[in-house]
Amino acid sequence: MNIPVIVLFGVFVAIAFRQVSRIRLQIWKIMLCGALAVLLTGSISPVAALRAVDLDIMAFLFWMFLAGRALESSGYLAHLAYTLFNRAKNADALLFFIVFGCGLLSAFLMNDTVAIVGTPLMLMLARQHRIHTRPLLLALAFAVTTGSVMSPIGNPQNLLIAVRGLPSDAFAIFGRYLIIPTLVSLAATLFMLKYLFREHFGKEEIVHQRDSLHDARMAAVSRFSLISAMFVTGLKIVLTAVPGGYSIPITWIAAAAGIPVLLFSPGRTGLLRTLDWPTLVFFAAMFVLMNSVWESGFFQGVFRSSGVDLTQIPSLMTVSILLSQLISNVPLVALCLPALTGAGASTKLLMALAAGSTIAGNLFIFGAASNVIIVQSAESRGDEGISFTDFARVGIPLTIIQAAIYGISFALMP
Repeated sequence: MNIPVIVLFGVFVAIAFRQVSRIRLQIWKIMLCGALAVLLTGSISPVAALRAVDLDIMAFLFWMFLAGRALESSGYLAHLAYTLFNRAKNADALLFFIVFGCGLLSAFLMNDTVAIVGTPLMLMLARQHRIHTRPLLLALAFAVTTGSVMSPIGNPQNLLIAVRGLPSDAFAIFGRYLIIPTLVSLAATLFMLKYLFREHFGKEEIVHQRDSLHDARMAAVSRFSLISAMFVTGLKIVLTAVPGGYSIPITWIAAAAGIPVLLFSPGRTGLLRTLDWPTLVFFAAMFVLMNSVWESGFFQGVFRSSGVDLTQIPSLMTVSILLSQLISNVPLVALCLPALTGAGASTKLLMALAAGSTIAGNLFIFGAASNVIIVQSAESRGDEGISFTDFARVGIPLTIIQAAIYGISFALMP
């Protein structure tokens, strides 16, 4: 009996039905129960559990959450929202700006970063324009996942492929294969959301509000932290593109945003007290559970015995999309990369792995860390968030459409 796999299945089911049962558990509590289950059954030792927690990812989230809280509390986030979205004259235009704006930003700031900062922004826009929060949160989730496909620094799995499988000109390679189908996929996302939530959008004029800053000093610190993060991101892009492919750790980007807030913000104690600690607990627990599942060898065995030919793009993308729901996309890429690079896989095949493992996040909530960040962040602010069925209603057809878009694109390329 494979206890970790059984626990993982139980967690998946609990997350899927958490909002239709009488006991409405939050996602972080469900994942924490899963981690405790594998610990208490001896499926993973306490030492191995501690080692399983990815400190780089935890540090990244901590610093970005801190910077995001400062942006929100100071009122500077509302100021940025007005600057970015005031050209949207109606709800249809607002949806367009969200999908393409957040999608393009995620390609350079990483999807988790845009998810962290974007969630309170979506809630604020929904409140100002009297739009239900659900379609805006879904637009953010699908936009940051889809947009991150076209860049080697758009998400962790792309970075892994760029570092271990590609030459130094990773940006040019990703751009050649993935920019056009990603823009088409963002357009598909826009039309899908517009169609399924047509009662929430339309041509009726909306009026943008320019709120005053709540804390001018904290706003100045927030502005400096954003500029610092953008500078480090630009430096990372330049250094990744030069011969040798030196890469600045993604944690440095988040630290550049968060450290100024910690050092110079007058309300640092309040920011730390109201930080999104439940989401940090979720990720720590997820690392423990996923490591336990990984070490059980179950999925590796299924993978080897299935006889699937990973050198065929349709097979590779199908495996990437489906298995990413169970073992997450980064472990999936870590599993596939040695097999592909050892067999002398083509660049196109590696790009198919990047596309498949990333759009897997559009299938179910559990498929991408950015989805969980959005759901947890919204719920921590008192919003009802997004249910499993809300997400799947859009995500299943959208993922099928996007898989077809990338598949056709790869078929047409030499």
